[in-house]
Amino acid sequence: MFERPKGGERAILVYIAFDDQPDPEELQEFRELALSAGAEPRALVTGRRHGPDPRLFVGSGKAEEIRGLVQLHQAELVIFDHELSPSQERNLEKLFECRVLDRTGLILDIFAQRARSHEGKLQVELAQLEHLSTRLVRGWTHLERQKGGIGLRGPGETQLETDRRLLGQRIHQIRRRLAKVDGQREQGRRARQRAETPTVSLVGYTNAGKSTLFNRLTGAGVRARDQLFATLDPTLRRVELENGGQLVLADTVGFVSRLPHDLVAAFKSTLQETAEADLLLHVIDAASPRRAENIAEVEDVLRQIGAAGIPRIDVFNKIDQLEAPRPRIERDAQGRPSAVWLSARDGGGCNLLLEVLSEWFAGHRLHRRICLAPGDGRLRALLFEQARVVAEDPKPDGGSCLEVELAARDYQRLRRHEPLLAASWPALEEVDEQPDSVASMGPG
Repeated sequence: MFERPKGGERAILVYIAFDDQPDPEELQEFRELALSAGAEPRALVTGRRHGPDPRLFVGSGKAEEIRGLVQLHQAELVIFDHELSPSQERNLEKLFECRVLDRTGLILDIFAQRARSHEGKLQVELAQLEHLSTRLVRGWTHLERQKGGIGLRGPGETQLETDRRLLGQRIHQIRRRLAKVDGQREQGRRARQRAETPTVSLVGYTNAGKSTLFNRLTGAGVRARDQLFATLDPTLRRVELENGGQLVLADTVGFVSRLPHDLVAAFKSTLQETAEADLLLHVIDAASPRRAENIAEVEDVLRQIGAAGIPRIDVFNKIDQLEAPRPRIERDAQGRPSAVWLSARDGGGCNLLLEVLSEWFAGHRLHRRICLAPGDGRLRALLFEQARVVAEDPKPDGGSCLEVELAARDYQRLRRHEPLLAASWPALEEVDEQPDSVASMGPG
């Protein structure tokens, strides 16, 4: 959207607590957000008020204090950890004689830097334009001037009307493009549903360690850094489970407190991967002093995107930062896994998470035996590909007898598409309830 300076920008940070003392953890997160955007914080101004001032958000005395710090440090930017109205932003810029940015603008700027994919860049630009449409300052006035000239004199359009029209046109254009990208994503989701491959989505507060865990489980080289919003574009990878099954694991953008609604709306197609997942792994920073608050913020965003009802397993990460780290699995009253404690950085407990995923998606696993003729090489290869071959006994005539284990959904699919298996294996409703029963199938 806008040209960015090559170096960091000297910034004054402003945090106002309403009817309470400033929260040290919120102050630290605010500072980390500013650093993630590339700012160089020179001073932090805190204060307490019963409510925001309609004109300046802060009181006149506090505004003069900030103005003095801007002049002292020759700051180029003042960042508020709050939502400012367009009029408040303009009044503050006039008083400070420098740019003023609120929390929404700060997060949008970080997202603009992190976006790598075409879709991510479009989503960020849409959110920026939606935010800008209420302000109409900087960035668009250079695109068109007041109508005039020979044969064109007349009332024409004011600059404000021109800016609004240009903004509206660009927003409409981006929405059309995102609709096309969303259609392509939907095709991918339908293909996975047809293949009956379950999707697991990593969700959690920003910097909880989702990308590190994703890399540990998949071997992918996703960017993982100790900073807020290191991951923006979603990444999907296939994971082979120990019991022979497989799933698609999705690494998604992290959430943050007071996540801008424009951003949630703009990233609807990306977050759809989370809303349509079969299982959510809620990655939690176990060492964070704001663990409970961060969990509540994630649950709030999940409600906004319609994912609150999806089954969830809590993954308490970073246990290496606790006093007595012990990888373990927690279960509910029915014996189903509800939480896993691990460290994605050193790998401790990641094997437990894979065990939990294998157990979760195993469902009704079937243990079967089938004897193949020498000419059934294609079917043999298919069984090796889509089932777990426990044992293979070669026959004197060149054929073989396979002992296989596979999930119920894979059993149904193979039986539906392979005539020999349809003739040899009973329908799923006729299968013995004992999942480990072994039946001799086929000739011999």
